[in-house]
Amino acid sequence: MGTRGLARWKKTIGLKWVYKVKYSEDGLIQKHKARLVAKGYSQQPGVGFSEIYAPVARMETIRTCVAIAAQLEAPRAWNSKINSYFIKKGFNRSTSESSLYVKTIDKDFLIVCLYVDDLIYFGTNKAMVEEFKNQMMKEFEMTDLGLMKYFLGIQVKQSPGRIFLSQEKYIEDLLKKFNMSQCKPLSTLMALNKNFQVNDDGEKADSTSYRKLIGSLIYLNTRPNITHSVSLLSRFLNEQIQIHFAAAKRILRYLKGTKTQGIEFKKESKCKLVGYTDSDWAGSIDDRKSTSGYIFCLGSNVISWSSRKQKFVALSSAEAEYIACIDAACEAVWLQRILKDMKFEQCEPTIIHCDNMSSIAMTKNPIFHARSKHIELRYHFIRYLVTQEVISMKFIKTEDQPADIMTKVVTIDKFDKFKKKLKITN
Repeated sequence: MGTRGLARWKKTIGLKWVYKVKYSEDGLIQKHKARLVAKGYSQQPGVGFSEIYAPVARMETIRTCVAIAAQLEAPRAWNSKINSYFIKKGFNRSTSESSLYVKTIDKDFLIVCLYVDDLIYFGTNKAMVEEFKNQMMKEFEMTDLGLMKYFLGIQVKQSPGRIFLSQEKYIEDLLKKFNMSQCKPLSTLMALNKNFQVNDDGEKADSTSYRKLIGSLIYLNTRPNITHSVSLLSRFLNEQIQIHFAAAKRILRYLKGTKTQGIEFKKESKCKLVGYTDSDWAGSIDDRKSTSGYIFCLGSNVISWSSRKQKFVALSSAEAEYIACIDAACEAVWLQRILKDMKFEQCEPTIIHCDNMSSIAMTKNPIFHARSKHIELRYHFIRYLVTQEVISMKFIKTEDQPADIMTKVVTIDKFDKFKKKLKITN
């Protein structure tokens, strides 16, 4: 290979072939894939390169695409190259999600979502969809996978007005990887009132195996009901003991008994964005920080969820709930923008349900100065969103709050109730 135009003091970057076997949803080999890549690891940051970028859509974006596709035409899957082809063909790139492209012709539209070199697309006009497929096959060397059945380790089952996402094969592979294929299934994720903390006196666990297990569990993107448990155990990646490892393995035992479960998306007459937010207070024994959690649904189809420890110590349960409301409000704004790009603009304020009246009052009334004067300024952004009618805070009873499972371990009856509400089913 020539080095024309390369300065004498510069070193060339070597190339290597990377081979990968792609499997179908039933575990059979679908195709062999080869990539010629540059050995970027031989470069120095700031010298050989300044930034690294690959077009990767957030899982929330992908689930939102599936939720909208359930209302329209069934999505299809591709393997393709990524470049400026879409812009040349009249697609508009989303400003909120760099891997999302939308093309509009009159009242019809076509949506394309990229994940590195994998692609899903759907639209309102079959002729428009077919034309896009033919143009892509002429322009690039690619494989048409037909109706989407397997994407990023997620199995997809489609029927009229219904799309079901699950990761049964991924869970089976996970059980084999950690020698848990023959384990006894459990009906619960964690024991009630079980507290975890950094304990230097406990027996140390194998850090590599623990990190691999937690990292693998994070990629279960179709099981919102395990999010809090995985998030909680991920806090001990640097100081794990056998108690933490046993709790992580318990999640595997739960998954073995529920491996066929996933999330369901159905066609609905109204696709209104609605949110739920909750927090615990001072739940972390080590630093007394609280946990924020939220869930967002498009109609009744769950598309986004989160469970994470707050950055600051809350001085009251109302403050912890208030900070959780901020996190949910920011997600709501982002989802509104994504939905607008996908031609599902929300014309009314997004309702976010909270089970704490004091925190709701703090979002609406600045008179609560004594309770909020110490809170960092950026957290009061939610007051602006409420005033501008971007969001609307509504009270919900604790027993009806599905976001409760994002912040704490709940009873099995409550756990099953919220699973049903989130349409986690077989």
